[in-house]
Amino acid sequence: MKPSVAVRPRLLRTLFLGLLMFGPAFALSGCVTLEPVKPWQKGNLARSDMAFDADALESKMAEHVYVSKESHYGGNGVGGGGCGCN
Repeated sequence: MKPSVAVRPRLLRTLFLGLLMFGPAFALSGCVTLEPVKPWQKGNLARSDMAFDADALESKMAEHVYVSKESHYGGNGVGGGGCGCN
């Protein structure tokens, strides 16, 4: 039995599974367009219920409780990679 004959079904199966998994993702990625937010849409994004934390006092209190229980402070903002590029 030749080695190339035994490898061929495994290669075909790997290619088929790759197409099965990534094919729909590539096909659907062409349907996505990124458009900038229009000026008249910015009013909807500025509403208080669209904020990450709707109640600032409640989020500060929750952060205080978390810090008290975990014995550390920070780590709730945008992190950097340590290279100074943030």
